[in-house]
Amino acid sequence: MVEVVVLALADDAPAGGGCGACPGGGGACAAGAGTAGGATVTLAPCAGAPAVPEEVAACVRALAATGAAVELVTATATAEIDAVLARLDGPVRPDGLAWPAPDGVRLVLAASEDSQVRAVVRRLVRRYAPPPSRRPADLPAGRTVPDLPALAILPVPGPAGTGPDLVRLLGLPPDPQAVAAAVGAGRVQRLDLLRHDGGSVTLGGAVLGQQPYWHARVEVDDVVLARPDEPLLVCVVTNAGGYAQVGGLSLAPAADPADGQITVAVAVPVPARRWGRRRPRVEVRRATGRAVAVTPRDEVAVVDDGVAGTLARRRSWWIEVGAWAVRRP
Repeated sequence: MVEVVVLALADDAPAGGGCGACPGGGGACAAGAGTAGGATVTLAPCAGAPAVPEEVAACVRALAATGAAVELVTATATAEIDAVLARLDGPVRPDGLAWPAPDGVRLVLAASEDSQVRAVVRRLVRRYAPPPSRRPADLPAGRTVPDLPALAILPVPGPAGTGPDLVRLLGLPPDPQAVAAAVGAGRVQRLDLLRHDGGSVTLGGAVLGQQPYWHARVEVDDVVLARPDEPLLVCVVTNAGGYAQVGGLSLAPAADPADGQITVAVAVPVPARRWGRRRPRVEVRRATGRAVAVTPRDEVAVVDDGVAGTLARRRSWWIEVGAWAVRRP
């Protein structure tokens, strides 16, 4: 019997709320979850806990109808996410490292934003990345993490009425029934993971700039895309085609999430004369490689998988080929 955990993230739920008997110590009770043979799953929120989105309830019902053993966990804190991820561990290794099971519990992540998907993958990396001093011989070359467990991403409409952009960018199942079918089919596609020296990960991409001219040195492997003395409009570091557009222009339309390459694009204003007048045009420079470094001259705005922040010093990304994975029908 396939064992499935549906993990929903409740940002607004009170920490430790709920009845205490619910999975994860908070969220909604799933009466009948964990039964098989097409059982009807009834979802009833506990007092003080967030209501279960209809998309989550529909996915749980669809999974139970396939005969899977289904459990719903609504996590209200990082510790509760980690408790779910611990269930993906394989047998205890002689070296004592936590290591994912090749085919154990299947995880469905209900998410409304890219940032939620990134947060869970970041916790997976934190769990399974061995310290450099304990690097095992069976860790693939060029990688700092083993093959991470596959995620089925269940899109749940957020404040803007849409789910994670990653679902569209990666062509993932768009509705609860299709997600349940993907979990049952067991088809896994491994994707490249971007890690960076800030200690986190990037799944779709990061956009730097989108403000009046700024300056930075941008290097992809040994190629210099931009020098500090050049004005920049925007810089995109991505692993998914169509991640960013500026003025209707797609900066990285050919980015492939499974080709072992980071795609980097910079938009540079270039003066041009037309009909005797100087009119700026935008030049887009692109490069692919295994690593990229962006060194801003001054603080610059950055949006990384939907999370806004600023960057005031050098940031380096590198690719880890096939490190994370998604489920498809």
